[in-house]
Amino acid sequence: MNAAAKSSSGDLLRIENLGISFAIVGGPVHAVRNASFRVLPGKVTALVGESGSGKSVISQAVMGILPNTARVRGSILFDDPLTGKSTDILQLPRDGEDIRALRGSRIGKIFQEPMTSLSPLHTIGNQIDEALKIHSDLDAAEVKARTLEMLGLVGFPNPARAYGMYSFELSGGLRQRAMIAMALLCRPALLIADEPTTALDVTIQAQILHLLRDLQSRLNMAMLLITHDLGVVANVADEVVVIYHGEIMEAGTVEDIFRRPQHPYLKGLMAAVPHFDMKPGERLKALRDVPVKVGTLLDSPKAKATAAVAQPRSDVLLSARDLVKSYTTRGSGWFGKGRDRPVKAVDDVGFDIRRGECLGLVGESGCGKTTISKILMRAVRPDSGSVVFNGADGPIDLLAAEGEALRAVRTKIQMVFQDPVSSLSPRMTVQNIISEPLEIHDRGDAQSRLQKVTALLKAIGLDERALNRYPHSFSGGQRQRIGIARALALGPELLICDEPVSALDVSVQAQILNLLKDLQSELGLTYLFISHNLAVVDYMADRIAVMCAGRIVELAPCETLMERPVHPYTRSLLAAVPFPDLDRPLDFDTLHAAGASDQNAWAPQFRNDGDGDALTPTDLGGGHLVLARRSVDKRELV
Repeated sequence: MNAAAKSSSGDLLRIENLGISFAIVGGPVHAVRNASFRVLPGKVTALVGESGSGKSVISQAVMGILPNTARVRGSILFDDPLTGKSTDILQLPRDGEDIRALRGSRIGKIFQEPMTSLSPLHTIGNQIDEALKIHSDLDAAEVKARTLEMLGLVGFPNPARAYGMYSFELSGGLRQRAMIAMALLCRPALLIADEPTTALDVTIQAQILHLLRDLQSRLNMAMLLITHDLGVVANVADEVVVIYHGEIMEAGTVEDIFRRPQHPYLKGLMAAVPHFDMKPGERLKALRDVPVKVGTLLDSPKAKATAAVAQPRSDVLLSARDLVKSYTTRGSGWFGKGRDRPVKAVDDVGFDIRRGECLGLVGESGCGKTTISKILMRAVRPDSGSVVFNGADGPIDLLAAEGEALRAVRTKIQMVFQDPVSSLSPRMTVQNIISEPLEIHDRGDAQSRLQKVTALLKAIGLDERALNRYPHSFSGGQRQRIGIARALALGPELLICDEPVSALDVSVQAQILNLLKDLQSELGLTYLFISHNLAVVDYMADRIAVMCAGRIVELAPCETLMERPVHPYTRSLLAAVPFPDLDRPLDFDTLHAAGASDQNAWAPQFRNDGDGDALTPTDLGGGHLVLARRSVDKRELV
């Protein structure tokens, strides 16, 4: 570590003995402690650690955008190859000309969340070319030409059209490309990428990583990549710096870090990442395990099932058939008066969820996964189709249920949401949040509800001291556990988990996944687990349904799908998952530029060409179904 941090004339950026603290009531918070590392010209240095470890604070110090409450010591030396001048960024006036000349021009930054980083009131072109207007003397025509050139360079299919669009009109991947174009427009010597792919699908993530690596090489630019994803690090980085609670734990080349890890924290991070080589029954090794204590919980599905064992019942808990849901998009004419266009979010979808299993539902954003979850929760009505729920009290037509029947079925199906921040009310204590379902459904009195809430907290690994605290005082993983406790309050039989770990660090992700597995085993729960990460679903699920453009294109037992995927879309999803393994790099050449869902890249037997030969589920045996042309012999697919 010390060798990597030593001052050298060959370093583009040298951070030496950096300390950052924030003054708050009760004493200062030390966010960064004596951190030292380097970034070499034309190389990628990855800064790796959990949320709260100080990664983003360091990037803010480099950009000179720390808040006024920050107290900083040490030095950040930037050797600009354009001028040959070495500058200590910490010695520059906070908002003086010198720091503004560096920021955006010689040092660019890509922020984590492109939707909140882009203005909804200005076009993409206006926002991107602003940097060039500030840092150059080019006229308006030259600025626009350079902006269009950069939009093409980062992969916009139609730069001229994108120039006049607004951020909310773009997909997540295109918004991130716009952020990259904005950061690179002035050809900086250093690019800081702060979690640039965290919110993206694995296929879009792979495209963005390929783009960043390609541009970094083409422009001979250095990059400080901030991430918690070791798979991303293994595929992009040249050097790696591991940080924990503001202190550098380990630093070195990517070869040293992955092949010869030394620090226990780094080894723990690596063991917490789900991967396709895990053996059946093998558990993720979370850095901090969550004890599961479900002995005090009542009304569990397992208890209900034991009580109802004498009743003959189906092995299928929920059966969905022929589900269709369309939305109408407003026309593009003046004031939206163009022709309205229906878009099928869910198109003829059918599946079964067996009692006690975890069915994984995977696909890219916009494929219809969440719409299906909303249909099952009765938050959205489908245009057509049927859903039958075979609960402990007998079969229920889920879509026809009204009044008391609907109220009763809502207790049997509960949901764990994607974002643990926005799904919990900031104005309610933990006790109020978890007891709210019990109050709505008139379960017990105040005393029994308190006992139930306390038991639920113990079950998810929190103690009674959390009862009167508010969500903002908990970490992301703890908030998600509170969301799980709320979902379990009514003793549901089916739990729908909609991307429950996509917003979490790998170490916290391992905690939540292990907790969900333990709860399933102890309580006899059935899961519909929705995700875009096949490695996570592989760890959780018994069977996996792969969804693309509103249809299930492949459905198979977990082992079958991982070892013998048939549909090209499934293969693309698998190929796009980055491994934390130097011997298994992403094959960027095989990743299609237009995305995994581009049917033009698929074999003819999987394409819907509108010639009357419909796509139908073809049974390949052993519960393996794939969507293919009706006329295709299944032996051609195996």
